[in-house]
Amino acid sequence: MAERSGETADRILQAARDALLADGYAALSTRRVADLAGVPLSQIHYHFGGKQGLILALLDRENARLVERQRQMYGTETPLWKRYEQACDFLEDDLASGYVRVLQEMMAAGWSDPALARQVVALLNAWFTVLEEVAHEAQGRFGSLGPFTPGDLAGLIGLSFLGGEAVILLGEEQWSRRVRGSLRSVGELIRRFEEPSSGDG
Repeated sequence: MAERSGETADRILQAARDALLADGYAALSTRRVADLAGVPLSQIHYHFGGKQGLILALLDRENARLVERQRQMYGTETPLWKRYEQACDFLEDDLASGYVRVLQEMMAAGWSDPALARQVVALLNAWFTVLEEVAHEAQGRFGSLGPFTPGDLAGLIGLSFLGGEAVILLGEEQWSRRVRGSLRSVGELIRRFEEPSSGDG
């Protein structure tokens, strides 16, 4: 029985993910992906147009799934500080799955490719939209955010994660611990806003 088009595309995307994690974006070749997927090279061009389209399709699929996961988690009635801690736990999942590596590879490639950069920024916007929604919730519950707008706060949190991810991927253990500790300390700050009696002093 002939394989359906969608199944072929899924096999190619999985092979692309495996190759990207092993080789990095710069060294990735569509021929290697085709070999891993067990399909003719022409199938990659048929489904995705080429290397860049293939990796963007992979990133877009993963991004949509993870942003929806984040939106559902932040939409619960759990205390905000616990939701933030869950986001830190999700970071570990996303590092292990390879998503963070793929995203950072595409961000770096976008530095010299304006068209690619626009597409990557569109993916990032989905994350920042979720964070801004949460910041609006915090403003409604806690009152003034000081000098920050909800958009400012979303930017600070989102960019802290993006920068932290890049440092963690360098693989230096001391700095990786420092990044993780710094990100999680924000959860403690949120907890003190939500539960003032839990603070020191």
